[in-house]
Amino acid sequence: MTSQALLKPGERLDELQRNGYRIIQNENLFCFGMDAVLLSAFAQVKKEERVLDLGTGTGVIPILLEARTQGKHFTGLEICPESADMARRSVQYNHLEEKIEIVQGDIKEADRIFPPASFDVVTSNPPYMTAHHGLVNPRQDRAAARHEILCTLEDVISQAARALPFQGRFYMVHRPFRMAEIIRTLSRYRLEPKRIRLVYPFADKEPNMLLIEARKGGNPRVTVEPPLIVYEKPGKYTPEVRDLYYGA
Repeated sequence: MTSQALLKPGERLDELQRNGYRIIQNENLFCFGMDAVLLSAFAQVKKEERVLDLGTGTGVIPILLEARTQGKHFTGLEICPESADMARRSVQYNHLEEKIEIVQGDIKEADRIFPPASFDVVTSNPPYMTAHHGLVNPRQDRAAARHEILCTLEDVISQAARALPFQGRFYMVHRPFRMAEIIRTLSRYRLEPKRIRLVYPFADKEPNMLLIEARKGGNPRVTVEPPLIVYEKPGKYTPEVRDLYYGA
């Protein structure tokens, strides 16, 4: 199918800089950002592993993980019908139907949709803000992407824990100001933090993103990785970030 036939009004095809893959997005809906790219680079998926992405949006994380890793299969769960539809068509455009499945459904019901312990890895780029944090976008789709309207942090973590077997791994990107709450909630569901990396927009600024890996039933030992600096100066990525976006 040609790109023209695949796109609906208001949609565009964006380059992902990996394997020639492209993704369908609609600027009137929520579009993926740097956090999804950084999470896909931070997550470690081994050969033959099965991956679930909770709240996949337009499917960017499964598509990037398929390009970056040797995982066996990738599933994206998304509640918004329009986003799930775009994700499915992006999978089709990139001829990844045998590797990636998009399922429309609620994160809170993931344990009813998928058998327990059926994924080796779970990823998520969930809403960062509670209902009390900042202004809520009047549009439901955009609000749900940033504020905990349709699911909470605990919903995401609890469902990730149910989807993973013993020693399965959970990867998430979030905001540093909720780090203590994140670690407490992970521990409540026997997900032991193993790696943490803070992302800084500039070397002299406070961190604005948190990347975390947790292992189900893991022993207490966490590695804090070197900081990731995004920009050398306004508009110019650091070499590491350029490699994450455009490297092999």
